[in-house]
Amino acid sequence: MSTSPAGHTDAADQALLRRFEPVMRYTRGEKFFPMRVEPYVAGSSLWQQLPGREAELLVPDGELTTTTLAEPRPAPFGTVRFLKFITPLNITELASYRLHELQEDLTKRDERESFRAGRGRLARVGYGSRFVDALFQLSLLARGRVTGDTAAAAALAYERLMAEEPKYHYYGRVVRENSWIVLQYWFFYAFNNWRSGFFGANDHEGDWEMISVYLSDDGGYISPEWVAYAAHDFSGDDFRRRWDDPELKKVGEHPVVYVGAGSHASHFSYGEYLAEMELPFLAPLVAASEAIQNFWQRRLKRYWADDETLAQENGSFNIFRIPFVDYARGDGETIGPGMDHRWEEPQLLDPAPDWVLHYRGLWGLYTRDPFSGENAPAGPMYDRDGTVRKAWYDPLGWAGLDKVPPPGQTLTTVLARRTALKARRAALAAEIDEKSESLVGLGVEARAMQGQPHLETTYLQHVEALERLGAEVDGLRAEYAADEALIEALELYAARLRAGQRGPLRGHIERALRPISSQSLRFGWFAEVWAAISIGLLLLAFVALALFAPQFLVWGLVALLSAFFFIEASFRRQLPRLVTSFTVALAVVAALVLLYEFFWSVVVGVVLTIGAYLMWENLRELWA
Repeated sequence: MSTSPAGHTDAADQALLRRFEPVMRYTRGEKFFPMRVEPYVAGSSLWQQLPGREAELLVPDGELTTTTLAEPRPAPFGTVRFLKFITPLNITELASYRLHELQEDLTKRDERESFRAGRGRLARVGYGSRFVDALFQLSLLARGRVTGDTAAAAALAYERLMAEEPKYHYYGRVVRENSWIVLQYWFFYAFNNWRSGFFGANDHEGDWEMISVYLSDDGGYISPEWVAYAAHDFSGDDFRRRWDDPELKKVGEHPVVYVGAGSHASHFSYGEYLAEMELPFLAPLVAASEAIQNFWQRRLKRYWADDETLAQENGSFNIFRIPFVDYARGDGETIGPGMDHRWEEPQLLDPAPDWVLHYRGLWGLYTRDPFSGENAPAGPMYDRDGTVRKAWYDPLGWAGLDKVPPPGQTLTTVLARRTALKARRAALAAEIDEKSESLVGLGVEARAMQGQPHLETTYLQHVEALERLGAEVDGLRAEYAADEALIEALELYAARLRAGQRGPLRGHIERALRPISSQSLRFGWFAEVWAAISIGLLLLAFVALALFAPQFLVWGLVALLSAFFFIEASFRRQLPRLVTSFTVALAVVAALVLLYEFFWSVVVGVVLTIGAYLMWENLRELWA
């Protein structure tokens, strides 16, 4: 029997994976589910794209295996290797598929089994986001993307594969690091049809997703502590939940994952999530917008009534990112222990098979999309550029757990840090005493030199040394005081740990991605239609003004924008906020006009006012 590098048997690792394997809940209308890679590879061809040249076929479909996929193939810098799984349908095949899909949809509509988008995503955001979304939609016409019939061909190909092997599969990896045991569950999907199937951001062949379960090993007693779900290439503390968090649903010891329709992103709760995509050329505007928002909210402590709710529901919402809805309703197929569909025996990725270790190319079509959204992803070990994924080489850091000890070691770590700080504080005290003595000596010498003209140079040197040493002693004393406060905090923390307290359940979360609340979805049909046509209507009205009334272009545009903002605020019930903002804006404009027209008069008035105020304050102090 083979063993892992740490001496743990494959059977033991598989038992751990099976013990905590997830329950995956999908949304109605999902067409693709986790599968083995071998049938996908066998039905694919291998290509390479050299810079400035047409794509070149390396291995035709029917001849490719995971073994030949991993064979070394030297190539120039800039070469991109990729699989091609789909042969586009001809017009007859596509028409037949669409007709069958329509008939099936009508049947399922009566049974309420088909997918319905519900509230439109554009009604959930403002004009800025809709305008950026319009740019994104136009960019699809110019950049590389997966063609519309590819999703249909992928669905048919996947159905054929499932008919031959109707099994659901995941790949497992067990990593032992820093007294943690990390269970990684990797899922491979034949196609991501988020855009064509569920009005999302992208389509692409192949899709790798992952969740991780983090176990502590306390003297042979293994207990689950954390779970982290991958969602749209994000990582960090916000995407991690503690095992006892009520938001983490479980079936026994099996965490429940609500999978995004088409995107296959993983979520902790069922619902609809407002996801955001950032265009590279808008990155500076995104950064500037977030900096302004942080200054407004964190520094000035200014919030609108709905700012906090919006941030809680949608994460780091930004008007220069493109909004998309991730439907993770959990009302479709379910895969997992005790469910109608169950997992097959997992294949371990430790040690990494050759197809994982040696193939750094894409697991689907390379469309040359500059935004990479329509390009297929790389395998579980690599990013699209061929570098190793952080989730692979640093599974603790990927979930923000590289700074968190297992619960059984937390108290020991706290006490060790307290001991180290006490030792550092003792050393600081000795250094402070020594340098304070030197500071006093320098001060005495400086006082002694006063009134002695021939010692002026030496006196000035002493003054500089006094300032320098005084600042150093002050810094040491501040460090000593900070260490003292930190030692006290550690002692309080240790007392809480001894009492069985683990600290705040979600203290590590800064901005949690939560489902959109039902309150934010209460729009009527007019709001839905208006959100869909508003940006296009504004562009058409602008063109009409420019062509037929150019003399009124500026004022006409102002009137149009005002009318649009009024309509928007009305159905969002934000008229008071709009009126307040408009009043403040008019006041600022009026103040600027007055300042421009009466600049010197304003300056004279301000100076006279300041002078009178200073005299009044000084005389009041004199008479007190």
